[in-house]
Amino acid sequence: MRHPAGLPAPLALLDRTLVMGIVNVTPDSFSDGGKFFSPEQAIAHALMLIEQGADLVDVGGESTRPGAAEVDSDEELHRVLPVVTALVGQGVPVSVDTRHAIVAHKCLDAGAAVINDVSGGLGDAGMYATLATKTAPYILMHNRSLGASDDQLANYADVLSEVVAELQSRIEAVRASGIAADAIVIDPGLGFAKKAHHNWSLLEPDALKAINSLGFPVLLGASRKRFLGTHPDGSARPIDSMQARDELTVEITARAVDAGIWAVRVHEVAANAELVRSLG
Repeated sequence: MRHPAGLPAPLALLDRTLVMGIVNVTPDSFSDGGKFFSPEQAIAHALMLIEQGADLVDVGGESTRPGAAEVDSDEELHRVLPVVTALVGQGVPVSVDTRHAIVAHKCLDAGAAVINDVSGGLGDAGMYATLATKTAPYILMHNRSLGASDDQLANYADVLSEVVAELQSRIEAVRASGIAADAIVIDPGLGFAKKAHHNWSLLEPDALKAINSLGFPVLLGASRKRFLGTHPDGSARPIDSMQARDELTVEITARAVDAGIWAVRVHEVAANAELVRSLG
């Protein structure tokens, strides 16, 4: 397994796909908004995910569902920094889901291990410069907007080739800023500026292998997203529930393991953790 430079040593020694558990410290995330909004709730949930087999947790303080209200960096820090600090103090590897440079900076100083930027650097001009001074892995997600998903931007002639080309362009900008190439992780951005059939196309085995062949570790985040309520042709599934989406997520994790994907980002950890360990 190819891990990014700067990953905590216990994770870097694992020769399998990693499981990243999701901790939304928000009132409005699409599947669990408000459930873990207080620091105490978020910390308890994160520790539960680690017990269930998560290798690291991804703590986020701003919803990126379509139409979500923007959160300024002060409010985001108020939400996430106490959670990050407490988890780091208990030895939990923490990724921080943010598009704000100051949030990344302060969370890394508090001991966060990874920065996960859903804007790919488009949301804050200072993000690359901030990460260039650090040694933490930087997850660069494909997104055509500054943050929240925007279906109006989902216009592709060939979604795989365009996503790959746009990722390569952002990678060049990241490297030009001084961020080490071996610290970069890429994410195809499922659900962001993509319609349902675009997402399913990117999950085809050959597409996953093509993305993985770019030479960087890959994070895949399909968990509970809207497109899981559809068939690959975009038609609606007769049954669409969070349970059904969680079951499909496990199937996607199996594809990820087969393609050599670095990590999967999931809400329901136990089944995905069991799977990666059984296949790894």
